[in-house]
Amino acid sequence: MYFRKERDSIMLFVRLTPKSAKDAIDGVEATGDGRAYMKARVRAVPEDGKANAALEKLLAKWLGLAPRNVSVASGTTSRLKQVRISGDPEALALKLAALVSPEN
Repeated sequence: MYFRKERDSIMLFVRLTPKSAKDAIDGVEATGDGRAYMKARVRAVPEDGKANAALEKLLAKWLGLAPRNVSVASGTTSRLKQVRISGDPEALALKLAALVSPEN
């Protein structure tokens, strides 16, 4: 699973590619060790937290949330990140599942 429900949030596991041609969410990918990550791309460079800030903004827009509800919790200097999304975990899980479904 590419996210984990917590008490008042969801922890989303993301594989970020900076310096891309566009900002985009590219679905979910499983790694060789069986872990799953949401794939995201941003145009920002990975310097001074610019790519992390762009990821937070992209996810907030994509989920229809205020930017203050999305923050990189760990992996700030890594491609593999954990992003905390504040809000009702059940509602967020349903929204994430709908947005990454094959029909979208």
